[in-house]
Amino acid sequence: MPLKLFTATLSTFDSVFEKFRSEIPQNKANLILFLADNDPSTSLSWCPDCVRAEPVIYKKLEASPNDIALLKVYVGDRPTWRNPHHPWRVDPNFKLKGVPTLIRWENDAVKGRLEDHEAHIENKIEALVADK
Repeated sequence: MPLKLFTATLSTFDSVFEKFRSEIPQNKANLILFLADNDPSTSLSWCPDCVRAEPVIYKKLEASPNDIALLKVYVGDRPTWRNPHHPWRVDPNFKLKGVPTLIRWENDAVKGRLEDHEAHIENKIEALVADK
């Protein structure tokens, strides 16, 4: 089963998140990946950790035999993200500290998370997906 991808930004998050949540029962694992925006001048993420982690995360999720949904959420450009009052930094559910952050979402709550410095480590991704 191919990975189900959803993509959201600050402005589209609420509607995309609603759709993501409505399909949760169909999937074995539901994950949210918070990422830095791509820099228009290079079309690469401005966050080196995101550049490093993204391909590893996709490779792991695509290799899984289970139905997995991934909501990719772009946090904005660097100045937007650096603001201490960024909506997802202060959100009581997400409490984001860094990007990339990979979250397992279950029962309308964060079940587990991998933060920036560990989001590219394959066995940690596998454990998060398997919910060990």
